[in-house]
Amino acid sequence: MRDWLGEAKAKQVYLVLRDRILSGAAAFGARLPTENELASTHGVSRVTVRRALGELAREHLIERRRSAGTRVIYRPPAPMTADITGVLANLADMGRRTAVKLIAFDYVPADGAVARALGAAPDVLLQRAVRVRAVDGVPFSYLTTHVPEGVSVTFTKEELASRPLLELLERAGVKAEHARQRISAALAAPDVAEALDVRIGSPLIELVRVVYDQEGRGVEHLHALYRPDRYALEFDLLRSGTAEAKAWAPVVKPPRKRNGRLSN
Repeated sequence: MRDWLGEAKAKQVYLVLRDRILSGAAAFGARLPTENELASTHGVSRVTVRRALGELAREHLIERRRSAGTRVIYRPPAPMTADITGVLANLADMGRRTAVKLIAFDYVPADGAVARALGAAPDVLLQRAVRVRAVDGVPFSYLTTHVPEGVSVTFTKEELASRPLLELLERAGVKAEHARQRISAALAAPDVAEALDVRIGSPLIELVRVVYDQEGRGVEHLHALYRPDRYALEFDLLRSGTAEAKAWAPVVKPPRKRNGRLSN
């Protein structure tokens, strides 16, 4: 983390302005207030404001010109979206639409929460892979998967780096029946921050998913970290239930077709 972040006031001004820019409140082409105006608004010195603006410029969020002032040059990208009600179909579809970089591939003993989730005995080896997915060259997800060795021996490291994991599992004869997932939030650790091109400690969407086959056996454990400015989870809700007990229920959409074929 850069030294300037050691100054709490500069960091505070930076975070406020950065949030306005990323949220669209200060859109592309908008001019920011002058250093004097920002200093007055935030109750800080011009030097503090200058440090915050300098960091925003370094991140290519703003452009500063002596004669023209400071304007926003950040254009929000179209984020990847995932239909949360169509989990398994969405996985294969996303795998085809994004570029992947495989940064780790090895075999590890089944242990801890991953082993319990998969129902794997301690003497079982799990194939562990760490991949980073990107759209238009910009990373948006950091994925760590564990697959039982008996399944993972059917595909190579090179195949995992170029094809969706779910597709490889199905090729191996695995019939993915259902999945259980948990969505939360996490902070970017140093290695994750570097891979996703964000600051250490940046907030991320955290998703843990376990995929089961038709016999209820765990065939894949996924721990995914997503940049919230590049990825969104969405689903439609339908009012259902009796008149006395109405509730919102998710609408399950049919899988989309790609080139005449279903995406799952």
